[in-house]
Amino acid sequence: MINTSFLEKIAGVVIQNYSDKLSETTIVLPNKRAKVFLIEALKKETSKTILSPEIISIEDFVQDVASIRSIDSIELLFEFYEVYLSVTDKQHQQSFELFANWAKTLLQDFNEIDRYLLDPYHVLSYLKDIEDIKKWGIEVENKTKLLENYIDFWKLLPMYYDSLYNHLLNKSIGYQGLIYREAVNNLNHFSNTISNRNFIFAGFNALNAAEEKIVQHLLALDQAKIYWDVDQTFLNDPYHDAGLFVRRFKESWKHYKSHPFEWIVDDFSQTKNIEVIGTPKTIGQAKIAGSIIEDLINKNPAASLDKVAVVLGEENLLIPVLYSLPSSVGALNITMGYSGKNNPSQILVAKFFKMHTNALSRAGNYVFYYKDVLDVLTHSLVEPYANVNHLVRIIKENNYTFITLNKILDLNPNPSKLFSLLFQKWENGSVAVLENISAVLLLIKQSFSNDNEEEKIAKTFVYAVFKVINKLINYYSQHKHIDNIDTLHAIYKQIIDVAEVSFEGEPLRGLQIMGVLESRVLDFDTVIVTSMNEGKFPAGKSQNSFIPYDVKKELGLPTFKEKDAIYTYHFYHLLQRAKNIYLIYNTENDGLDAGERSRFITQLEVEKKSRHNLTFDIYNPVLPTTAYLPMVIPKSDAVMERLKEIALSGFSPSALTSYIRNPTEFYFQKILRIREVEEVEENIALNTLGTIIHETLKALYDPFVEKFISESDILNCFKLLDDEVLKQFKLVYKEGEIKKGRNLLAFEVAKRNVSNFLKIELESIKNGDTIKIIALEKTFERELVHSELPFPVLIKGNVDRIELRNGKIRIVDYKTGKVEKTNIVLKSWNGLTQELKNDKIIQVLAYAFMYEQLAGETPIEVGIISFKNLKSGFLSFGFKEDKDLEVTVSKAILNSYVEEIVLLLKEIFDLSIPFEEKI
Repeated sequence: MINTSFLEKIAGVVIQNYSDKLSETTIVLPNKRAKVFLIEALKKETSKTILSPEIISIEDFVQDVASIRSIDSIELLFEFYEVYLSVTDKQHQQSFELFANWAKTLLQDFNEIDRYLLDPYHVLSYLKDIEDIKKWGIEVENKTKLLENYIDFWKLLPMYYDSLYNHLLNKSIGYQGLIYREAVNNLNHFSNTISNRNFIFAGFNALNAAEEKIVQHLLALDQAKIYWDVDQTFLNDPYHDAGLFVRRFKESWKHYKSHPFEWIVDDFSQTKNIEVIGTPKTIGQAKIAGSIIEDLINKNPAASLDKVAVVLGEENLLIPVLYSLPSSVGALNITMGYSGKNNPSQILVAKFFKMHTNALSRAGNYVFYYKDVLDVLTHSLVEPYANVNHLVRIIKENNYTFITLNKILDLNPNPSKLFSLLFQKWENGSVAVLENISAVLLLIKQSFSNDNEEEKIAKTFVYAVFKVINKLINYYSQHKHIDNIDTLHAIYKQIIDVAEVSFEGEPLRGLQIMGVLESRVLDFDTVIVTSMNEGKFPAGKSQNSFIPYDVKKELGLPTFKEKDAIYTYHFYHLLQRAKNIYLIYNTENDGLDAGERSRFITQLEVEKKSRHNLTFDIYNPVLPTTAYLPMVIPKSDAVMERLKEIALSGFSPSALTSYIRNPTEFYFQKILRIREVEEVEENIALNTLGTIIHETLKALYDPFVEKFISESDILNCFKLLDDEVLKQFKLVYKEGEIKKGRNLLAFEVAKRNVSNFLKIELESIKNGDTIKIIALEKTFERELVHSELPFPVLIKGNVDRIELRNGKIRIVDYKTGKVEKTNIVLKSWNGLTQELKNDKIIQVLAYAFMYEQLAGETPIEVGIISFKNLKSGFLSFGFKEDKDLEVTVSKAILNSYVEEIVLLLKEIFDLSIPFEEKI
C-alpha cells in the first residue's frame, strides 16, 4: 500500500464500489489540476471501457449548489464601486482610485465573513465599536471633521455589505464567500434535486465553515463519502500543524461518532532521503534545481521524469529554473500562475502608460520626455518589429531631451503600423486608450513565429495582458463615469496582478513544475522544493484585513496561524510519499530575496524519523583563484597593417597618451575604431562644455588671424560674447534644453570662463604685450623619420591657438579642467612615456615638434591655459634638470623629446609586445 498514490487509492474505491453507478457519481477534489491525474488513475484501474464519473473542483461544485456565477476581482471592484456611489452622499464620494485602495481589503473581509457563515452585522458593528472605543477619550468639541468621517466610514460598513450582497444576488453573480453562503442556504433544495447522486470528497485538508456544513449535510443524508489523506504522524501529534484541521474535524463532526475515519496512512515515517541544500541568492537555487535534474537523468537516462516535481516556493523563480534545466529534459509541464507583475508585456504597457501620461501632463501640448520614448522604442517586444533604429539614433545624436509628438512623426516619415499605434494621441477617453493598447499587443503577438520556443512563451505573456486589457474595455464600456486617464493608470496597476500567465503543457508526461497550491492531492517519488526560507515557505504573517487578530480569533475566522497550518500540510503532504526530497534555500540573510532557513527544515531535523536519511549541504559557486585577468591582445598581421595605416595618416598626441593610459583602450579606439555609444546628454557633459568654450574663443578671435590685437578688439569681443556662446551651445548641444536647470548653470559657466579669459587678455595688452594671432584650431603635421623606427610616422594634431607674443611663438592648449604649473614641468627625460602624469607635456611638445620648421629661428614656448586655474595665466612647459628652469623649447629639448617618443612608437610597433590591459 505504501507505493500507491492517494489518487490511485481513490480510483480503486471508485471502480470497486461505484462501477455500476459511475454516471451518477461526482468526485469533488480541492483543485482542477488533480482531475487529469485521477482520470489517468481510473484508466489504469480498469481494463474495460467505462464512462468516467463527473470530476469537479470544490469551487465549481459550490457554484453548482448555489446556482450563482463567480466573478473575478476586477469585475467585483467595478460592481462594488457602482454600489458605493449609489449609497454614498455626493459630497463624500471618492474617486475610483482612492476607493480601490480600501475596497480590495474590505472585499476580502466580506469574503471571509461569508465563507465562515458569520453574521455580517455582528462582525462589522463590532469593528465600528472598536473604533469608537479607541476614540472614546476625545471630547465632542475636539472631534475634527476628518475624525468624524473616519467614524462614519465604520458605521457605513454594514450598509456597504448589504447593498453589495443584494446587488450581486439580483444579477446572479457573486464573489466566492457570497456563493458559499448562498450554497448553504440552498442546501436542502440541492440535496432534494440530486437524491440519486453519490458524492465523493477526496484529498481535503482545511475546509471553511460553509464547506464543512455542505459536506456534513451530504454525509448525514448518506449521499456522500469523504476520504482524507492524512498521515498518523501528524494526526496523532496534538501540536503538529499539518494535522491541525483534520484533528478538529475528526473530533467535532457528528458523522465520526458512528462512522470510521478514512484514511489514516503511515507513509511519512517510511524510508526517505532528504537533502537540504543552501545556496546564495535566487539564481543559485535555480541552478541547483537544474543540476539535480541533470544528475537524475545521467544516473538513469531511460527513466521517465513523470514522477519528479519541482515545487517553486516563489513564482518569480520560474524563468530562472526554466533556463537552468538541462536540454535533455524533453517533455515539461508547468502548472502555476506566473504573476502579471513580472510579465515583460506588462512592463511594456507600464512604460507605455508612463510615456503618454507624462506627455499629457505637459500643459496638454503632447511633449514626450526622451527617456520615456526610448524605454518604449527599445523594449524587446517593440524594437524588432517597429523599425525605429534610425529614430533612436537621431534622438540620441541631437540631444532631444523633450520632443513633441509632431517632431517624432516628422523624424519617422514612413512609420510601421506598430509605430503609428504607439504614438497615437490619447485624447478620446479611456476606452480609446485601452483599445489602442489592445491593438498594440495584438500586433506584437502577430509578429511572433510559432516555431521558436522562446517566442511561444513571449506570446503567452502578451496574451495574458491582452486578456486583462480587453476585460477592462468591457468594464469601462459599462461604467463610463470613471473616464480619466490617471484613474485608468491607477486601476491598471491595481489589477495587473490578475494577469497571471497560465502555461499549457502535457500534464501526464515529463517533469512537473508547479507552485505549492498546485501540488495538492498529487504524489511524486522525487520532489525538489525551492525557496525554503522563512517568509517565503511558509509565507510571512501578512495581515491584509480590517479585522484585528483577536477579533478573528474570537469569531473563528482564520488567522495567520491557520494559514501557516495550511502551508505546513502542503509541505508535509509533498514529503509524505516521496522517496527522494531536495529542499533548497537561500543562505544569504540580507538583500531583497533574503530570509533565514525555513522552520520546516528545523522541524524535520528536530523530529527526525529513524528511517529518514537527512543530509545538509551548502553549495557555493566556484570562485576563480584570480578575480580578473588583464586582457592581453597579441599583434596579428592585420593589426600591424592597421598600425602602418595610422602611421601614414597620422598619430595624434591624444592617441599616444591613450596608449600610455591603457594599451587596450588604444587598441579598441584606434585599431578597431570602436566609438563610444551615443547617448542623450540630458545635462551638459564636461567634454561638451569644453567644446563650446573652444569654439566660442575660435569664433571671437577668427577676425584677428594674422593681425595684432588691440584693446578695442577685445572690448568688442565682450559685446559679442553672449550671442556667440548661445550659438555654439545650439550647434554642439543641438536640440537639448539650454535655459533650464543644470544646463542653464553650464551656460553661465561657459560665459564666465570666456569672459574671464578676455579680461586677462585685455589686461596683458594694457600692460604692453603685443599679440599677433597666427592660427586658431588648426591642424598641423610633421613626419618623424628615425633609424630606430620601421617606417616614417606622421605626427598630426589640432592646435587650439598659435600666437606671436612679444617676439616669441607661443603655442597654447586650452584645458577646461584644472591644471597646475607642476603638471607641466619636467625634471628628467627618463621614463617620459611610462607615466600618465606626463600626458600634458607629451601633448604640448608634440605641437612644438610639428611647428618647429615653420617657426624658423623664432623661439617657441608651449603651454596650457587652464580655465579652472585662470589666475595662474599661461602655464608654460619648463625643463628643470638642475636649478635653472628652461621655458623656451630648444633644439636639445625637442631632440630629447623625439628620442622618448621613438621609444614609445617602437613599443607600439613591436610585434612581440601585445596590447596589455592596465588595471
